[in-house]
Amino acid sequence: MRQLIQTLLITALLSVIFPVEAAAQCKGFAKNICKKELGAYLHDGNYHAAVLVEGEEAELYKTFYSDLEYRLAICTADGMPPVEFSVMDATGKVLYSNKDEGLAKTWDFKLESSQQLKVVVKVTTFGISDQLPVSGCVAIMFGFKAK
Repeated sequence: MRQLIQTLLITALLSVIFPVEAAAQCKGFAKNICKKELGAYLHDGNYHAAVLVEGEEAELYKTFYSDLEYRLAICTADGMPPVEFSVMDATGKVLYSNKDEGLAKTWDFKLESSQQLKVVVKVTTFGISDQLPVSGCVAIMFGFKAK
């Protein structure tokens, strides 16, 4: 009985530690690797990154201000399938989809009015059914041009 309790405790502890470690590694990936995708744009200081599995989708809401030039960049860990992303306004109107642009990894844009937009990212699949799904870090980076 004592051994069972120890095993359950260790399992519980590991399940808490590994997600935290994976999130920290993913944030480090975004900071050290993906930030470069912004090029001449100034990073907004936030690191939006998560471990996703192929076929999985995530969304993020962010406020953008008028008359600023922005760059949105998507970056994935090596070995991941391409990522589709779309940007929608508050009414659900799609302002941009990289699906129409050959799964481009960046989008440069400027808004006429300040607004909150929804960014939806979806990891595509390799389509190999007899293998375990691939997982890895996916980062969404935002930058702007200084006036």
